[in-house]
Amino acid sequence: MKLILESTITNAQQAAIDASLATDGCIVSRITDAGRRIIGITAARVKRNADAYADLDGVETAVPISTAHKLVSREFKAEDTLVKAGAVTVGGDRIAIIAGPCAVESRDQAMTIAREVKKYGAVLFRGGAYKPRSSPYSFQGLEEEGLKILAQVREETGLGVVTEMTSPAQAELMEKYVDVVQIGARNMQNFELLKCAGKMSKPVVLKRGLAATIQEWLMSAEYIAAGGNTNIILCERGIRTFEPYTRNTLDLSAIPVLKKLTHLPIVIDPSHATGIREKVAPMARAAVAAGADALMIEVHSDPDKALSDGPQSLYPEQFGNLTRDIYVIAPVVGKQLDFNYLKKKEFIPDTHTQNTAACAIIGEPGTYSHKACLSYFGNDVTPMTMMSFKEIFTAVKNNSASYGVVPVENSLSGSVHENYDLLQTHNLKIIGEMTIRIKHALITHPGVDVSAVKTILAPSHVIAQCQNYLVQMTATEILPVRTGVSAVKQTKELDPSVAAIGPAMAAEIFDMDVAHESIEDNPMNYTRFAVIAREFKGHKKADKTSIIFSTGNRPGALLEVMQIFSDHHINLVKLESRPVAGKPWEYLFYADLEADLDDTVSNPVLDALSKKVETLRVLGRY
Repeated sequence: MKLILESTITNAQQAAIDASLATDGCIVSRITDAGRRIIGITAARVKRNADAYADLDGVETAVPISTAHKLVSREFKAEDTLVKAGAVTVGGDRIAIIAGPCAVESRDQAMTIAREVKKYGAVLFRGGAYKPRSSPYSFQGLEEEGLKILAQVREETGLGVVTEMTSPAQAELMEKYVDVVQIGARNMQNFELLKCAGKMSKPVVLKRGLAATIQEWLMSAEYIAAGGNTNIILCERGIRTFEPYTRNTLDLSAIPVLKKLTHLPIVIDPSHATGIREKVAPMARAAVAAGADALMIEVHSDPDKALSDGPQSLYPEQFGNLTRDIYVIAPVVGKQLDFNYLKKKEFIPDTHTQNTAACAIIGEPGTYSHKACLSYFGNDVTPMTMMSFKEIFTAVKNNSASYGVVPVENSLSGSVHENYDLLQTHNLKIIGEMTIRIKHALITHPGVDVSAVKTILAPSHVIAQCQNYLVQMTATEILPVRTGVSAVKQTKELDPSVAAIGPAMAAEIFDMDVAHESIEDNPMNYTRFAVIAREFKGHKKADKTSIIFSTGNRPGALLEVMQIFSDHHINLVKLESRPVAGKPWEYLFYADLEADLDDTVSNPVLDALSKKVETLRVLGRY
């Protein structure tokens, strides 16, 4: 049962509720869900019914939870749980990549692989120090020495470390050396081990048992949560079936099932599921498409000599190719693979104050700009809403916001020229970018059938992008509004016959239903956002540079600049001209280059450019 507390509850009322629950012998868990304070009650016998608990002063309502897995269920907590693992958050919009060898074999081996997987986008390092093996004669791990090596990996690379705990006796060492504890498939129903993990301060990766049902898996997670540790990540690693062509059968259908049943994040381990190197990447790509929050991939620099699971371990270069694929796939399902995830921790402060960790965005919470901010920063910054793009640039320039997120290009409608002009006139830097898929949804009041909708509110450009859908709504009046979020907000305040077209995220914020998702005519609708700041800091190496330059008014002037890029084998991914403000018929050129022009190797490029252009400014490296 969960007790939803009133927003105006007093300390005295809270104390009285706590006393009543203690008298009844209840075990309580306290959470905040969608901004509401909730107390979860678990006990062998609850002495009162829901109505009796609802009558307590300060309790808004009491809701029985019907599932056996109570604390980890969606009924208990509607919002997704975000699990903090070292400097990394598992869950949300950013896909976390966990990578490393099956077993820690030596310091050199672990350190070599750690540097390689970090280079290619891993944010957590996995490696077994204790290895439960089918044969007693197989390599059993370096034990505490292996844990010490993992701690050294974290110290030298900044990667948080994940390893398996096989006995409650190891708990103290785990607390000392690692960031995330893993409960292996063979121990999924080792209840004493689960109870021990429930008392630990470390997040827990709980692997699905070799032949466990989803319900049995969730009940094992409930053991951990009932012990007080709700930082649980569920790991699907394949189950035993009759099929002999893979080690196990990877149950990707578990992802949407779990998303409905539980609020816990999900990691997929295609390495153990397939047991075959060439099958790991396809299943990893499929897992992301199915909605996984994270991947756990085995990587080894010399898998033929690995002491454990060499045949399923990717070479570092193969791992790099996989992460590049994931980077492309992730935006299709509304997620991001952030190659600069750990680098951001170098310059994003942990404290949330207005002057040090605010990010200015356009519009209200729930917009795609808001989603882009969350995709890039997670919860490390506080969004600050603005009414215009100019206000965003001014806020960053004046230090009232540390960062700004602005759209610069849409795959269907082209460049957002206003923001390119603002980049021209403000001395700010582009420090990052992300691509967000734009999906329009028909949003209704809860429980309302689409056939009952008589009016739809939507921005004009969205109406134009959803014509194939709207033409079927012959009896419906279409009214234009300023933004998709404002459409949802206004709909919330009107009668149930009114619906809105907007982002699904806005439906969650305003507690509305998504009746139909992805109703846009063209699914290839993406917007590229730029992150702006006063200065570029924290990054040691960039993959892309944006510049602005002007050339003399002479034949071949632009061609000479292009020749410099060609001579230095630099790929030009965008080139656009914009008029110079106040100077009719004079133009500046914006260019995005796949190169780090601040790199010492690229210095000759800047020197060559400076000789061929009249003005040159580096807008950003990212």
